[in-house]
Parts: sequence; C-alpha cells; structure tokens
Amino acid sequence: MQEDINKNFIQKAVALKYQMEKDNAPKVTAKGKGVTASNIIKIAKENKIPIQKDEDLIELLSQIDVDKEIPTSMYRAVAEIFSFIYDLSNKAKK
Repeated sequence: MQEDINKNFIQKAVALKYQMEKDNAPKVTAKGKGVTASNIIKIAKENKIPIQKDEDLIELLSQIDVDKEIPTSMYRAVAEIFSFIYDLSNKAKK
C-alpha cells in the first residue's frame, strides 16, 4: 500500500523571498514539480537555505505566479515559516 502511494507522489517545491526593507510582501521566486522541484530543493540545500515541508501550503503557493507577492490570506502561514527560519538562523549563529 505504501509503495502505491509513493509511486503516485509528485514532489513540488516553491521558493519564497522577502526583504523587509524592499518588499511589501513575500514573493514566489521559483516553483516547480518533479525534476524542477528536486532542483529547487538541491539549490536550497547547497546554499544552506532552510527547507520547510508543508504540503497544504505548497498547493496554495504553487498557484501564485513567479515574481508575484503572496496574497494577504497567506501572510500568517508564511510568517510562521519565516519565523521558523529566523529562529534556526539565530540558533546556528550561537
């Protein structure tokens, strides 16, 4: 049964960027599925960019065009991710 689920699984990835002093809201900078998603994740790992897995949020974010800001309805969920990343960065510096 688990094997059947894995066969039907298609990996998806969305990259976000937010610069408080420049951007009004976080933007989608890359997105893709399959090989493209794998490449996005690989590049993130190579650059030590934290990766957060959230299948529900990825479905919503993947509907946003690249270089477009996320809608206000997603602010809270994305803020939680950026907060998680910020905490990780601070812990790594200590």
